[in-house]
Amino acid sequence: MDRRTFLKISGIVTAIIPTLKPKFSLAEMAYREHVKNKVSLLGFGCMRLPMKDKEVDIEKTASLFDYAIQHGVNYFDTAYPYLGGKSELAVGQLLKKYPRNSFYLADKMPIWMIKEPADADKIFEEQLKKCQVEYFDYYLVHAIDDSRYEGCEKNKIYETLIKRKKAGQIKNLGFSFHGTPELLEKICKSHQWDFVQLEINYVDWVLQKAKEQYEIAQKYKLPVIVMEPLRGGNLAKLNEKAVQVLKNVHPEASVASWAFRYVGSLSGVLTVLSGMNEMEHVRDNVATMSDFHPLTNEERQVLETARQVYSSSGTIACTGCRYCKDCPMKINISGLFASYNNFMMKEDKALGKWVLSRDYKLVTSNSGTADQCIHCGLCEESCPQHLPIREYLKMIASKIKEVS
Repeated sequence: MDRRTFLKISGIVTAIIPTLKPKFSLAEMAYREHVKNKVSLLGFGCMRLPMKDKEVDIEKTASLFDYAIQHGVNYFDTAYPYLGGKSELAVGQLLKKYPRNSFYLADKMPIWMIKEPADADKIFEEQLKKCQVEYFDYYLVHAIDDSRYEGCEKNKIYETLIKRKKAGQIKNLGFSFHGTPELLEKICKSHQWDFVQLEINYVDWVLQKAKEQYEIAQKYKLPVIVMEPLRGGNLAKLNEKAVQVLKNVHPEASVASWAFRYVGSLSGVLTVLSGMNEMEHVRDNVATMSDFHPLTNEERQVLETARQVYSSSGTIACTGCRYCKDCPMKINISGLFASYNNFMMKEDKALGKWVLSRDYKLVTSNSGTADQCIHCGLCEESCPQHLPIREYLKMIASKIKEVS
């Protein structure tokens, strides 16, 4: 073929491509091999599904799931307590139309609800029914930390789930973790696991000792499922100066894409979970994890600069998981923390104070105020981040008096 003919054909193809609407994106989703599984590097976390009138917005969620699946996402992660138990129901309903062997479903055992071994069996059967499946591809002991580990051992949760695995109802057994590196090492030694789920992002790499936890997982050759790559969405926003650091290098890239590329670049990572409740989130994350490019050394240096700028803003390290939602004073703790963080990230502090005052009134319109905290400590007991919530509420109450 001569050059003139080649250019002519190329021109025709170039003109045609924009008119096509392929079912799958032109760039293929990145995948990771695990046993016989081919798992998408982007996993769909179902803790923050879109809601409408306190119920899961099924129509909107369906469109998010469909787009994700059509573009290669095949890992879905839910849990018994997510959205008050409604996440499992929605996931079961929406995935039912797809062939069972076309997706991997992960669910979790709520260890804080187990008072005796029989409780675990009862909950597991309920989960199978709610999710409308006969087995879970990935199943986790949920949120092990230093205060819950003893209960796990006492109630023989591992032994109960191993029986389910032998029966074919669990294909891969693992655990999600929020404790110390020392406890993680102990757990890895104590039992045979197929994977571990860890909170990893470029802020918590040092702040929450994610680096040490990741290295322990590598030591025991456990594939890692990453949760909170955006720290509850905080790393998708950042403050203005930190955003500018990233935009100076890649103006077209979203702030969130840096965080996903950071964790996706780590060896041994099986999938990266994202709690996506808007189509723009799904599209952006799919684009980032398709034709995936690991961070270069130069980009890592840029991201470290952005991290330092962001960390200096003084925000609260809350991920918005809402495990603290059962406050006896009905205080919307995560909502107040989000309002405070929004204030701290404003370069214009006068504007920030106005925003804080406005947001505070909205958050407390149907819930308790920061100064109504009775210091019972229930919130801190349930916080995976082990935040000094009572001190933060006191600080916010003081700031509100200042700006009011």
